[in-house]
Amino acid sequence: MIPQIFAYAVNFPTAKFLQSQSKIMVMAVISAVALVLHVLLTWFVMGRLQWGMAGLAVVLNASWWFIDVAQLVYIFSGTCGEAWSGFSWEAFHNLWSFVRLSLASAVMLCLEVWYLMAVILFAGYLKNAEISVAALSICMNILGWTAMIAIGMNAAVSVRVSNELGAKHPRTAKFSLLVAVITSTVIGLAISIVLLIFRDQYPSFFVGDEEVIIVVKELTPILALSIVINNVQPVLSGVAVGAGWQALVAYVNITCYYLFGIPFGLLLGYKLNFGVMGIWCGMLTGTVVQTIVLTWMICRTNWDTEAAMAEDRIRDWGGEVSEISSS
Repeated sequence: MIPQIFAYAVNFPTAKFLQSQSKIMVMAVISAVALVLHVLLTWFVMGRLQWGMAGLAVVLNASWWFIDVAQLVYIFSGTCGEAWSGFSWEAFHNLWSFVRLSLASAVMLCLEVWYLMAVILFAGYLKNAEISVAALSICMNILGWTAMIAIGMNAAVSVRVSNELGAKHPRTAKFSLLVAVITSTVIGLAISIVLLIFRDQYPSFFVGDEEVIIVVKELTPILALSIVINNVQPVLSGVAVGAGWQALVAYVNITCYYLFGIPFGLLLGYKLNFGVMGIWCGMLTGTVVQTIVLTWMICRTNWDTEAAMAEDRIRDWGGEVSEISSS
């Protein structure tokens, strides 16, 4: 799985570059082709060659590197116009400011992802850990699938907000935020309702163990609530990225997640004996608090001031504000 880590390192900056140029359909086509190849390769490696789990890792590596190479070929082919004119030493101009912003963004996102993964880690120390971890893994898979919608919204709103602020369009940036939040929330509610309706049927798609199925059914209400909340929170985080608040939000994440959410979840799960439900509810409370804090920050934001700050950053990094404003 190690080569996949390096594939991520290549994919994220190239994807963000293409998003900022509104080359969304290109990315969609590349991903669609990769998905088809991925399914075929998985069938061949698992069904024909019988390579087992190691074969799955090989296929994942191949699929991700295919996406990377395809995106890089598209960028280097010159189809991005003036946005890509080849490598230049100008790329290192005022690099430290960009590195600081990138590191703050990385810390912010890592704190969020690690927080969700910690639920399964803590469940491994409960009684009947095998059943708890199996049930949680099913729920987290579903949560991860639905989170792809929110992550797409996160990427879209971060690029849109940053572009609009850089173009000195603060009202458009604010409107983009509202549209993204409402859209993502409605989608989350729709998925949650479907899960609640079919809570007796869907667990059997993943496992045949009756004990695990019972636990998954019990966890479905908290899963549905988590889907709604986690469809809103990434959009707010995307606004933070677009506005350049990464360092501030990293501190918010540490406080809400690790100083409040995790201790509260461990208290409910272990001390008060609510088990896996208690751990999840406690940690979800941390996400709710973080969402409330981000909402409060956004409501108090002066978007005209943010646009002025974005303009200053563009000048610092050697950009032409007049050209961006006219686009």
